[in-house]
Amino acid sequence: MADPIVAVIAFDGISPFHLSVPCLVFGTDRTRLGLPRFDFRVCAMEEGPIHTDAGLTIAVPHGLAALDDADIVIIPSWKDLEDPLPAVLVEALGRAHRRGALIVGLCLGTFAIAAAGLLGGRKAATHWAYTDRLQTLHPDIAVDADVLYVDDGDIVTSAGVAAGLDCCLHIVRARYGAEVALRLARHVVLSPHRQGGQAQF
Repeated sequence: MADPIVAVIAFDGISPFHLSVPCLVFGTDRTRLGLPRFDFRVCAMEEGPIHTDAGLTIAVPHGLAALDDADIVIIPSWKDLEDPLPAVLVEALGRAHRRGALIVGLCLGTFAIAAAGLLGGRKAATHWAYTDRLQTLHPDIAVDADVLYVDDGDIVTSAGVAAGLDCCLHIVRARYGAEVALRLARHVVLSPHRQGGQAQF
């Protein structure tokens, strides 16, 4: 069976930490530990290198065509929360969603999924400091300000920053079972299932 394809969308001004979250969970080959392997792709709308908000420059090897056969599409953050989403990204996300890909928004990546029109009438999570803004911009979304992540079937969204790790582990757990997720969590020294919601912070 082919390795599941995971496409992560990077953009100019992204935080290296936000980008590293799906890279840590899905981008490292751990088959020697008996863990599943993913066909992992980092992609971007722009050609050429992208510049992070920490001063690092990253070469991104794929364009948005990488989403066309992806099983999982992850937006690890977003920056232009109130600006229209670029049409090329709206179209790429819409195609992936209609084809049956799992769409994942980590932290402020939820805003991008909402702007693409994929969250209407659904539950969603985002960083606690931005839940009111998400609700104001998209009143048709049931925003949960407390949870670490929301699994709404074909769309999964997470709370802020480190909650993206909880969310990605949940995706592994849902696909491969609790034992595989536990072994992965142990290897990266991460709690396999964190108690409580983001309200505790």
